[in-house]
Amino acid sequence: MKAQQARIGIIGGSGLYDMEGMQIIDTIDLDTPFGKPSEPLTLATTGSREVVFLPRHGKGHRIPPHRINYRANIYAMKQAGVQQIISVSAVGSLREDIRPGDFIIVDQFVDRTHGRQTTFFDGPVVAHVSMADPVCPALRQRLIRACDAREIRVHTTGTYMVMQGPQFSSRAESELYRQWGMDIIGMTNMPEAKLAREAEICYATVAMCTDYDCWHEEEADVSVSSVIEIMQANVRRAKDMLHAFLQDDSVHPCSCQQALQHGIFADLKTADDDAVRPIFELVRRFL
Repeated sequence: MKAQQARIGIIGGSGLYDMEGMQIIDTIDLDTPFGKPSEPLTLATTGSREVVFLPRHGKGHRIPPHRINYRANIYAMKQAGVQQIISVSAVGSLREDIRPGDFIIVDQFVDRTHGRQTTFFDGPVVAHVSMADPVCPALRQRLIRACDAREIRVHTTGTYMVMQGPQFSSRAESELYRQWGMDIIGMTNMPEAKLAREAEICYATVAMCTDYDCWHEEEADVSVSSVIEIMQANVRRAKDMLHAFLQDDSVHPCSCQQALQHGIFADLKTADDDAVRPIFELVRRFL
């Protein structure tokens, strides 16, 4: 008998609030030590794959980026047995050759957010994980192949500048980020990627370009109506691409699921129960 493959989590960004073409098995309403996730998780199957879906902003886009409970979202994915997360996110372009409608398979982030809860390890148990390469290389390659299979114009690398939001950039800010060498800009993938690494979950981003931010002199400034129109087309193609991704059974090794191996600065076996309880799902293999 073929073994059940690892559960894959999909975190849907702006416009991606559900996934058609899958058989829904259950709705998982979880509590975490960090509160409730944005929505109850949806457990579904497609072929031999089990997929756990979560709309990042909640259904109807009711949670702004700076109010998302990122810790609860990632911890709930861990509780649900997810080993890989695909983040689907709407972004603006900071480069001429990244056009509205293009997909970008991100390989780097620059975090310019503030006031968000960025770690599970707030003490007294402390951990330090590497974020030198914040995206799982194995997942990236599978996502690139899925885009190619659906003939989606895709950029195979890109640095995602994560701004605080919910407002869009000023023209001066947009030009500054371009001078820094940033490729795209969005509001949600940090601290999401950091928390996924601490949870030892493989993480990769499919960024869907909706606009040129406000730096492009020949393009209209960002407006909600123009973004939504392009976003709707992007979401349709993202769903198609994700179905192609889920048909790819290839397995490639990575180090994401060993991120805490040498990063925990505590003897967990002698640590106080109250210190371990909030992070139990993350450290249980060390106990």
